Amino acid sequence: MSDEAARALDAVGLRLKELRLQRGVTLAELAAQTGISTSTLSRLEAGLRRPTLEQLLPLAKVHGVTLDELVNAPLTGDPRINLRPIAGQEGAMILPLTRRPEGIQAYKFVLPRSSSRQEPKLRSHQGYDWVYVLNGSLRVIIGDHDLLLKAGEAAEFDTRTPHWFGATSAGPVEFLSLVGRQGQRAHIRAAPKQKS
Repeated sequence: MSDEAARALDAVGLRLKELRLQRGVTLAELAAQTGISTSTLSRLEAGLRRPTLEQLLPLAKVHGVTLDELVNAPLTGDPRINLRPIAGQEGAMILPLTRRPEGIQAYKFVLPRSSSRQEPKLRSHQGYDWVYVLNGSLRVIIGDHDLLLKAGEAAEFDTRTPHWFGATSAGPVEFLSLVGRQGQRAHIRAAPKQKS
């Protein structure tokens, strides 16, 4: 096996964990969906075991990604990006905009109009998130803050703080999300440097 192939397989565990957490699925739920034991899934995500093709195929299918995306295969020279939406919970569509497993990840979310009267279930995980609303209104709960963001508004926060996103009863919402693991933040330049 080449060094490049070995590095790609070693990085799969982190990618698998990231995909599972994005979907809000537990190891037990993923095991039920794929037929792979929870202990094997845990070892794969921790990088303690290299995945086989028999494991990668159902994992790619359940997560809604290609095998190339899952293993971060080298680019073929074709400039087109194969953007495959991931079906989220309650009709949500998640469109990955980046293809590499490390660094800041970009996603476009499309959430249908909310008719739920249930109390939102807040989640927390390692990382940092920056959200920008493209269309509609996005309800964002971050800790004790319950916010309504409109098109053109943004929010940023440490994802270790319990949080939740959702559309309102007014209609669907589209937003961009930049997520950095381990508290990694996007570098935003507000204005160009002035020449001296």
